[in-house]
Parts: sequence; C-alpha cells; structure tokens
Amino acid sequence: MPLPNAAGELFFVDESALGLGKGMSALRRDTLHAGHAAIPQVPLGSDDVTWMPIVARRGLIALGRDKKVRSRPAERQRILDSGLRYIWIGGKRDESSWEWMRRLMRHWDALMAMADHLGPGPWIITLNQNGIAVNHPAPAERPRGAGRPG
Repeated sequence: MPLPNAAGELFFVDESALGLGKGMSALRRDTLHAGHAAIPQVPLGSDDVTWMPIVARRGLIALGRDKKVRSRPAERQRILDSGLRYIWIGGKRDESSWEWMRRLMRHWDALMAMADHLGPGPWIITLNQNGIAVNHPAPAERPRGAGRPG
C-alpha cells in the first residue's frame, strides 16, 4: 500500500469525479477532493494546469474521470509532465458516483498493489469495467513485473 504524505494525505479526487471524492473523504481521512478545506489552493473550478502540479507536489494519488485522458494525448502528457500519479476511471458511458465507488472497491487491492509497485510516478493507471491496466510508463519502461497484478 502506498504511504500517505506527512500530513496523512494519500488521495485527491478531481472535480470530474466530485461525488466519488466527497464519498471517499467521508470514509477515509486521507482523501481530499477539489474544493476540500484542507487543500484551499484547489477550489472548485480549478483547471488541470493549476491543480495537477499542486497535487503532485503533495505526493497524492489523483483519481479522476476526465474523458479527455482517453482521447487526447496532450491531456495524458499534461498528467505526466506534472509528475502526477493518476488513476483514471475509464469507460465509454457515464455512471453514477455509486457505480464508480463500487468499481473502485472491487479493484482496490490490485490498484494499491500496482500503485505501490509503480512508485513515485509519474504514472497513469486505468480502471475500467474489466479491471486495471497501466497506461504509463510504457511496457518497456515499467518496473520489472508491472502490468496487470495477478
């Protein structure tokens, strides 16, 4: 399991999955979200260029549902350039925050093992209906044994 930062924080959920973020922060003290009082530098409405480096500097693992991650290479590159560790909740159709939470919990242990294995980042893990996949680093760049946890 990845370790929290000195403030005891480990996760940040961006505004694209705000309902999930509020639910997680109610259940886990180590979770922040856009607009959370503990991260005033990231108010609701913050753009990616603003929040990504702030979250990366705090050593947090970000979770989000931004559809542009799948379709726009520049969006993926922005994540990597910021040094962010990012779990993208993928899928072609919108689901409720509850469905995202169910999916996240179903794959939680594998996600945390993969995050721990990949280390400080930057990296992108996709969580979709079928499980998890590492999008970056590329297979040749991954730590030995990384991929889909078995």
